[in-house]
Amino acid sequence: MSSNIKSFFAGFSYAIKGIRTAIQTERNMRVHVCVASYVLFFSLFYPFGAIEYALLFLCIGGVIALELVNTAIEQAVKQPDPAHWRAAGIAKDVAAGAVLVYSIAAVAIGVALFWQPLVLMQMIRWFSKHSIACILLAVSLFLSIHFIFNTKRKGK
Repeated sequence: MSSNIKSFFAGFSYAIKGIRTAIQTERNMRVHVCVASYVLFFSLFYPFGAIEYALLFLCIGGVIALELVNTAIEQAVKQPDPAHWRAAGIAKDVAAGAVLVYSIAAVAIGVALFWQPLVLMQMIRWFSKHSIACILLAVSLFLSIHFIFNTKRKGK
């Protein structure tokens, strides 16, 4: 019984290691993480209920999960033997296509949820009255860009 519990929790450890590795090595994963953070932050300005947040979390989780699968496929077929080169390329392209399709759907859902001109105007007014928040937002954007495009990542 004890070894079953250990192996159960070891699985979580491996999964967290995989997520960490993807964030460290994949620029697109870092983009998704940053965009998700901003989406969740800006959602606080909206009167979203459980359904809207469920949609947001489904979109965020789906995009990140598909990016993890894409990364796994890319790594699995990174250096195929000559007989499997074409198949490896197709697998990578199809996995990337899956991320793209889901990301487009997530953006469409985001536009449907966030395109509320009155709320957008209230948000702009709020930031114009809170200069510290504007500065913090600008700093976070700078840090996000640095996080996304920092090329000194392990494994790259």
